[in-house]
Amino acid sequence: MKKVNIIGLGAGDLEQLPLGVYRALKNASHLFLRTKEHPAVKELEIEGLAYTSFDSIYEKHEQFEEVYEEICAYLLEASSQEEVTYAVPGHPLVAERTVQILLQRGPEQGITIEIGGGQSFLDALFQALKIDPIEGFQLLDGTELKKDEIKIKQHMIIGQVYDQFVASEVKLTLMEILPYDYDVYIVTAAGSKEERIRKVPLFELDREVELNNLTSVYVPPVSDAALLYKDFSKLRQIIAELRGPNGCPWDKKQTHESLKKYLIEEAYELIEAINEEDIDHMIEELGDVLLQVLLHAQIGEDDGFFSIEDVIEGLSEKMIRRHPHVFGNSTAETEAEVLKNWQEIKNEEKGAPLDDKSLLDGVGKSLPNLMAATEIQKKAAKVGFDWKEVGPALEKVKEEIREFEIEAERNSDKMTNEFGDILFAFVNIARFYDINAEEALFQTNQKFKRRFSYVEKKVKESGKEFADYQLEQLDQFWDEAKEKGY
Repeated sequence: MKKVNIIGLGAGDLEQLPLGVYRALKNASHLFLRTKEHPAVKELEIEGLAYTSFDSIYEKHEQFEEVYEEICAYLLEASSQEEVTYAVPGHPLVAERTVQILLQRGPEQGITIEIGGGQSFLDALFQALKIDPIEGFQLLDGTELKKDEIKIKQHMIIGQVYDQFVASEVKLTLMEILPYDYDVYIVTAAGSKEERIRKVPLFELDREVELNNLTSVYVPPVSDAALLYKDFSKLRQIIAELRGPNGCPWDKKQTHESLKKYLIEEAYELIEAINEEDIDHMIEELGDVLLQVLLHAQIGEDDGFFSIEDVIEGLSEKMIRRHPHVFGNSTAETEAEVLKNWQEIKNEEKGAPLDDKSLLDGVGKSLPNLMAATEIQKKAAKVGFDWKEVGPALEKVKEEIREFEIEAERNSDKMTNEFGDILFAFVNIARFYDINAEEALFQTNQKFKRRFSYVEKKVKESGKEFADYQLEQLDQFWDEAKEKGY
């Protein structure tokens, strides 16, 4: 019969090995060990235990997955000739990747995989560290540790910390969210006579020389509130509390409508930080933009309509759907191809346009008007309604200015329309030169504010009032500000 019997060596020495597992090891006609580096194996060797170890395979590969694949391939091949027994540290179904591979591949090849007994290393760890898992704990793989999976408010046990390289990777990942000197515990051979627990600051984790396949790292839950500020759930909790019964009066009275102006303001302040290439300012302003998103999501949750999970889910689905060249089978080698695919998918999602529907109906009604003008012109340009070069567009600006001058001389009601035509024509120029008209005007506004503040400062220093100055004198202050780079 094609069969692999899998048993666990437990977490400790021979005295803790269940009788059934002991007999299975002693009676196995052909015993394979993932590793011989285990307290029970050392004692069983004295009793004359015969086995084949896979330790040498670890030296052949750079990735653990490659090691596990070769071990499983060997076992499946061997079991096609005779029934074999495979022993692993701990319990076969706890933190044992090779067992999961065998459970998947065995049935595909007509090979029966049978799981025997074994004691998990978790019980020994909980006892050694004196922690109660009901408080919440995570068991993570040190060879595949990902920052986004870590919950720092729970007990965290990181297994598979075989050597200094894995310990270094674990350390670097943890230091992205925890202080460099946060206390962690290195637990080796828990539950055996060789059990050892050592507390070290996080930055020293990979300096421990006794790391082996019986080593786990324990990270205590974070209790310091300040250390939780990087945690998204903590931020969400803060926003919920601000909107709660005992929260802030201002936050509690906000609505989607009342927050609109703040979202616009924060977006432009972020743009200013980007233009200034000020990283600290960018971090602050990105936080302010995120605050607006979370406030809207919390209002949606308070009203029973949607939550931040709905926002994240919708965004995740859209990103995957609109990037088939990344998450699917499509290809897109250039930015133009990406944008073309994006627009086609977007059109499919919104349905085929009706015959009586304009191409311009898709322009957002709430966009600032300079941005709206840009989008209108882009959509018209896509069907060929556009100049091929900037020359005619510049002439159009001059034409619109002349028409405005005529209406201005007449003090005509058409002045507003003609002025709007000038702005629209200037947006067209900006588009030809790949200038964001809205951002350009924002920068000019900020520049005017800086220079005018300088003029105000000079007037104040003089001890006079603005009314005491002629415009020409104020212009001198303005020119000074300009020369000084304001």
